[in-house]
Formats: sequence, C-alpha cells, structure tokens
Amino acid sequence: MAIQRMRKLHVTVAAAVLLVALNGSWILQGAAQTAAPKNKAPAAKPATAARKPDATTQATNPPLFVDVTHAAGIDFRLTCGSHEKLYILETQCGGAAAFDFDNDGWMDIVLVDGSTLADYRAGKCHPPRLYRNNHDGTFTDVSAKSGLNFCGWGYGVAIGDFDNDGWEDVYITGFHGSALYRNNHDGTFTDVTKKAGVANADRWGTSAAFGDYDNDGNLDLYVANYVDVDIDNLPQFGSTQFCQYRGIPVNCGPRGLKGARDRLYHNNGDGTFTDVTEKLGMDTQSYYGLGVLWLDYDKDGCLDLYVANDSSPSLLYHNDCKGGFTEVGAEAGVAYSSDGREQAGMGIDAADYDGDGWPDIVKTNFSDDDNNLYHNDHNGEFTDLAGAAGIGTISNPYLGFGAKFLDYDNDGWFDIFIANGHVDPQVEGQSFGVGYAERPFLFHNLAGKSKNGKFEEVGAKAGGALAKKYVGRAALTADFWNRGRQDLLITNLDASPVLLRNEVPSPGHWLRIKTIGSKSNRDGFGAKVEITAEGVTRYAEVRAGSSFESSSDPRVHFGLGPATKVDAIMIRWPSGQVDKLGPEPADQELVVREGKGVVTRQDAGH
Repeated sequence: MAIQRMRKLHVTVAAAVLLVALNGSWILQGAAQTAAPKNKAPAAKPATAARKPDATTQATNPPLFVDVTHAAGIDFRLTCGSHEKLYILETQCGGAAAFDFDNDGWMDIVLVDGSTLADYRAGKCHPPRLYRNNHDGTFTDVSAKSGLNFCGWGYGVAIGDFDNDGWEDVYITGFHGSALYRNNHDGTFTDVTKKAGVANADRWGTSAAFGDYDNDGNLDLYVANYVDVDIDNLPQFGSTQFCQYRGIPVNCGPRGLKGARDRLYHNNGDGTFTDVTEKLGMDTQSYYGLGVLWLDYDKDGCLDLYVANDSSPSLLYHNDCKGGFTEVGAEAGVAYSSDGREQAGMGIDAADYDGDGWPDIVKTNFSDDDNNLYHNDHNGEFTDLAGAAGIGTISNPYLGFGAKFLDYDNDGWFDIFIANGHVDPQVEGQSFGVGYAERPFLFHNLAGKSKNGKFEEVGAKAGGALAKKYVGRAALTADFWNRGRQDLLITNLDASPVLLRNEVPSPGHWLRIKTIGSKSNRDGFGAKVEITAEGVTRYAEVRAGSSFESSSDPRVHFGLGPATKVDAIMIRWPSGQVDKLGPEPADQELVVREGKGVVTRQDAGH
C-alpha cells in the first residue's frame, strides 16, 4: 500500500466540446472548448454505462430541494468568457459565499463574477454581487453601495474576520491579482489589499481559505494558484497534444502550461500579512492549485492543510505545531488515486462521515476518473473508500467541482453533495457518453439504516432541481432561512446560480452552534465540537472555506435524528481552552463565546 501510494505515474489524457445555452436548451456549435482541471490522464473506463441514471430520472418522490433562486430575488448571470470556452481562463469562474456581513444572524450571499477577454483587456468591470437576507425568504441586491468593487477577472471568494473585530471580511481571488475587503460595520467594505499585502499579484488565484495555522488568535490566508498564462498570448484551441480530449480539439491546459505557485500569508495581527510561502516550503513544484481545505486531520490541536491540484499530486501539509509544515500527501495516501495515478482534483471538504470522531475527506476529480472518499485511519494515513462507499464508480463519466458534506435530512449522519459540470462544451453529443451540463449528485449516508460507510445516490430519483443539468462550479451549504435545515447554493457557468431550499419531508431534530473566539480567532475557525445525544457522540470542526472557490455557513450544524435534547457539548478551542456545556434542548442555535459558555439561544426562524 505504501509503495502504491508513493508511485508517481505522469499520465496525460486529452479533453473536450461546445454548446450554447438558449432558453435552457443546449445547442452544439462548431469548435470550442472549456477549461478546467483537465485530467489529461487515464483514458480509463468507457463512460457510457454510468450515465444511465440520467435517462431514468423521473420524479417518483417529492423533491428534496426546490429551486427558489428567482423567487428569492437572486438576479445574476455568471460571465466567464465565451460559450465556446476556447481558452482555459473561461472555464473556472463561479466563486460564491454565504456569510452574515451585517451581523443580523442571517446568512447573506456574495457572488463573484468573471469577465470576457475583450472586457478584461478594455478594463471593463464585472464586480461581485452582494445580496442581503431579508429574513422572509427573499434577498435584496445591495452591491451598488457595498464597496465590493473588484475589477478584474474574478474566480473565488474566502470569508473570515481577519482583524478580529467581530465583522466578516471578504477576500476575492482573480486572474493576475486578488483583493481583501475589510468590513466597515455599516454594510460597506473597504479595499485594504495594498496595506494588508495579500494582492497575490500576477498570479491566477482560484480557491482560498482562512485558518489560524499557528494558533496565535489571528486568521492566516492560503491562496491556491492555477497556471501562469499571458492573456495576450494564450495557447490556441486544439493546437497541441495538451489541447485534445479523446481525439477532439479543446482548450489548452493545464498540462503543457507552467503552474503558478500557491501563497501562504501569515497574519501579523496589525492588519498586515507576511508572505511565508518560501520560508515554509509551500507548493515548491508550483502545481495547478484548485481546492483549499484547513483541517486538523491528526487531532493534535494544530490546523493542517490539504490542497487539491489539477493534473498533479494533491498536497497534504502536516502542521508540526511549531509554525512549520511537512508535505506528507503521498505517505498519507491522499496525493494520488488508490492505484497510484495523478488526478485532476477540484473540490474538497472534510467531515466525520462514519461517526468515529475523525475528519474524513471527499475530493472531486475530472471525468474519466472516480471521485475520492478518503477515510481517516487515525494513524496519519487515509484509505480511499469511494468505491466501497458507493460514490466512486457513478462519478467516473462526470466532472466534479464543488463538494460539500451536509446532513440534509438531520438524521445525524453526514451526506455528500457534489456539483458537476464539464469544462469542454465540445464533449456534448460525442459518442463517448460525457456531457457538458451534468446533474449534481446527492449521496445519502446509509449509516442510519445500519449500513455504516455506505452511501446511496438519491438525486436521480428526487426529481425537481436535482434532476436538472448544470455546468456547476462552486457549491456551498447554509441555513438561509434559519429553520434548522441546510440549504444549498451552486454556481452555474454562463447562467444563473441555483439556490436550493431544503424541503426534505420530516427531517430529524437539530442543533446549531456559532462559535465566538476570545483568545482564539474571533470566528473560532479550527475549534472542534463534540456533542452527545442519546449515547451517540458526533464530531465537527469549525470552518467556512472548502469545496471549490467558495465559503459556507460557518455555524456548525448537527442533525440529531429523533433526539430531542443534547446531553453534553464539548468545544476544544485553538487556544487550548475547553468548554463543556449542556444539557440543551434540540432545535435551537447556541452562540458560544470561548471561556464564557452560551451567550445567546435562538429558536428556529429567529
């Protein structure tokens, strides 16, 4: 197993097709491409058989999620180059975040826009859109006065209170430059990028995430960077072996292009950051970075870092709790596929899906490859159980981006949602059974049915919004209606985002916890929360950034199944403080301040 994990097989594959969306239908156009993590790797298994679920998708059950995008007042269309996707820049837009920017207790939404080659070269702006939650199921566009005026080609977004003032700040990644916006406490933001020193200048930033890696009480920032390309000298569509997919011409990359080295910015605690990338030896090979996840995989009290890379090994940085990192991805079993191949990883998330008290990892990959479900073996190593769990084979013909663990039915077990969508429109209509727009996956955790470690894909038979096809990118979770249910939002290339309201019939009870750090960082990112109800202990870590180019509701959500109370709650803060609370009734949100206990209780709908 160790030898297998250490193998590095540099394989290349070719990639993909074109089409244009007109009134919801897709029409094949001539030659075009889409870009994204081209796993120009294994030619792998024929994809036709695994696409049969789409053909049998009929709403035999009530929809689990309902598309309420337009009813909620979300009026936005994501711009990302041409529909043909002739260049790799045009394939990965779609950053989104759920966060409470005005501190009213309700999750708001920010959507990052992209650009076109003509607009970017002309300096025409496509600023982000900020939507304020009205507490009644609708949102108001407050972008014009928000100060979130990012002008460039935007990609991802990270949320975190970097200055510990109790208000969430916004970091937007872009092509050849990113930006940090400080929350002014009055519904507006100020660009503090230059002062803070986090411009990520001349690099193409994709996903980013805040996390306090040295437990000094200040949030640090990791930015994944993708490829180093000149917008005025882009590689031509279909021109080389790296611009082919299964024999058809597509956009070029990332193989054949130079990678862009990721950056790690250390928070100095005074509103500025120091770039410690070289000092700490991060991403020395300049791999093609796409997904970022802070987690404490070995539970030693210090945040480790996992980075999903496209067409190159993914990286796991072990934190030595002394301010340094060692890259251990291969040894830990999360750098390559289970048979030793490099993969094209995109979205990543972590949660304890099997209830053993240790964080596991889900990762999406390019089409012609299975997604990964890395089970934490409690010894610093992981085993990919995607096949055994039932989430691997079905994913093979699909191209996954955003990935999120959530307990959509509140039965006490983490389920998995995955946003799918190819990068090459040219694949549509080809004989090899790969599509451009693809339906998302919703995997139901069967542990509650005494099938621990197993999942069932239920999106195909749920009908409604989950049965539709999207060119999905970001995926995030949040309780937008404060009902004790986790809703979903996905971004859709060259189209509207999709806001999915959770309408699962008869969900279980729940408990939600919002953490406020004192000595620890104000958000409490990195805190570990354990609850016990009816003799069952559940485990979660506090974070916002994960998935792909997105940030989710940072409040920790626990499904409780039939349990009507929680007997005990234990929070281990990054500072080392341990708070023990409870018992507490179910179906409420607890706001917990480090060292002070519960400071506020809110029922559903507050």
